[in-house]
Amino acid sequence: MIVPGGGIALDGSRWVSRRPRYFLPVRIFSELFRGLMLAKLIAAHQAGQLQFFNQYAHLAERKAFARYLAPLRRRKWYVYSKHPFGGPQAVLAYLSRYTHRVAISNRRLIALDENGVTFNYKDYRTNGRARRKVMTLATSEFIRRFLSHVLPKGFHRIRYYGLLAKSSCAENLARARELLAVPKPQVLTDDDGSSNEPSTTAHPCPCCGGRMIIIETFAPGCQPHHRPSATTIAIRIDTS
Repeated sequence: MIVPGGGIALDGSRWVSRRPRYFLPVRIFSELFRGLMLAKLIAAHQAGQLQFFNQYAHLAERKAFARYLAPLRRRKWYVYSKHPFGGPQAVLAYLSRYTHRVAISNRRLIALDENGVTFNYKDYRTNGRARRKVMTLATSEFIRRFLSHVLPKGFHRIRYYGLLAKSSCAENLARARELLAVPKPQVLTDDDGSSNEPSTTAHPCPCCGGRMIIIETFAPGCQPHHRPSATTIAIRIDTS
């Protein structure tokens, strides 16, 4: 969750900045975490999911376990919360890897042949160069694993609210820039004044809308001269 450090006043006349140290008060955060942790321990004990041995065997009894946890409710707990070393830009870059990428990136895909899909992965149980390994899965199994990362219908990977609510996002951002005296983002142009924004694709793909590459043009009734290679083909998945 990304929370802005302020907002537009209800009458739209000024920008209301945050108070110092407004985000995640550590003392309250610590108390909430302590309560949740102890509640989960009690639930696990009642469900018989905890085992005790030797000098702690008596804690298997409900009242003894409750007496053991009682002093912990008064102890001061600590929650690790601090500013990121790389600043807010590093946080946004970290989150973007989860919100704007799919299960596997293009560079990890190696080949597709009769044996299945070949790709590389990291084995975090090993260190050094041996961590990077190659795996080949049957095509059906690869597709099954890939589709397990697709959100069910009705779920959204990103939800916008507040200033970025879809209904008034453009107006809110324009007003926020005006109140904060932030210049509007400039559209880069060439020397002749034309915009650098991508133009409409001349030959769009009817499936994905991307640019189609013409490899050959032949007259009706004629056979194309181009023949696809019979060697192993590399596959690409659009992760944009």
